[in-house]
Amino acid sequence: MITSLQLKDFKNFADETLRVGPFTVIVGTNASGKSNIRDAFRVLHGIGRRYTLAEIIGGKYGAGGQVEWGSIRGAPHEIANREQESFGLRVELALEERTAEFAVNIRPKAFGADGFRIGYEKFSVNGQSKYSANYGSNKSISYYGNFRSCIDDRHQYLSEWDQPLLTQFVEIPSATGKQIEPVVDMLASMRFLDLVPDRMRQPSLPGQIILGDGGENLPAVLKALCMDPGKEEVLTQWTRELTPMDVADFDFREGPDGKVHLILQEMSGREISAQSASDGTLRFLAMLAALLGPDPARLYFFEEIDNGIHPSRLNLLIDLIEQQTAKGEVQVVATTHSPQLLSMIGDSTFENTSVVCRLEDAEDAVIRRIAGLPNVKELRKSQGLGRLLAGGWMETALAFTEEDKKNAKDSE
Repeated sequence: MITSLQLKDFKNFADETLRVGPFTVIVGTNASGKSNIRDAFRVLHGIGRRYTLAEIIGGKYGAGGQVEWGSIRGAPHEIANREQESFGLRVELALEERTAEFAVNIRPKAFGADGFRIGYEKFSVNGQSKYSANYGSNKSISYYGNFRSCIDDRHQYLSEWDQPLLTQFVEIPSATGKQIEPVVDMLASMRFLDLVPDRMRQPSLPGQIILGDGGENLPAVLKALCMDPGKEEVLTQWTRELTPMDVADFDFREGPDGKVHLILQEMSGREISAQSASDGTLRFLAMLAALLGPDPARLYFFEEIDNGIHPSRLNLLIDLIEQQTAKGEVQVVATTHSPQLLSMIGDSTFENTSVVCRLEDAEDAVIRRIAGLPNVKELRKSQGLGRLLAGGWMETALAFTEEDKKNAKDSE
């Protein structure tokens, strides 16, 4: 699992680190930088999918011009903070028996090239460097330990430097490739679901077991899940708790077009089609399908995860995510503006909840763990995090602590 993500000169972050846990919650005002954190995860995901930098930043297109990968938000020159010469990302991971770290620095129009190029990268296992590469004019690569003996002269062919060595070395059959492979697999196994109710209402072709980023294929994915009686019961129970409907079962009917249509059946015999189901119900079903599916991603990123869910039912969403992520097989990173949701998170999630804030008269944003703010644990018990969020206390407390740090530094 990913344990931290550092953003260096990336968009509106000068040098900030996000602590990542099983369930990570990010709060902050509009335009504070929450979506920029999502973009940073997407850059890493694009690396894991072995795309070139041009494809990661500008989008990848398949046959007929079909979009395979959407571009990173913003103009290319806006990716680096305040027109810096480069930006960097560093991710730390906890694997089964070891830890790993991958750091990469990306430079727009580097070394006279037209487009993004790798400026520097480094890969470490258990705190020991395996390689570092500086793609300056000399394109120097340093190997450590027995790493070089595992690698052929492949780097001699890397003349463009528009793709990290990490995803090129993993293709080489070697012990080194086996060390890198779990990291690449983790980065590749991310999903960024932006659920659109109208897409979830549409029937889908039988056999589709992967939920689309917008919630496409929901009927077929749920049908596949319901083939397992245990998972069908879980789906029914969660949906029954979420809605005032007394849901007894799901039905999946084939229409004249051969596609699967989703029907919710109540104990009274009443039937509710996906076309009539509420947006919140469909969003909740889609998140159930994603987290309970046969081949879930290792990490899901949800923006405004509370969207469409009634405040009185948010506890169900929190319970679902905390139960699934506690198993250690999947992580969830979510942004929210909901005070109610923040009041419902458990102690473990609280430790991995961060606030993103732009301080007054500052161009850059900062990321701070809420648990590290002064007196927050006591205030959480007496007032609740939701009230602190709604009243703007977090940003105020963060501003005071940052000012204290600045004064202490200036006095040294």
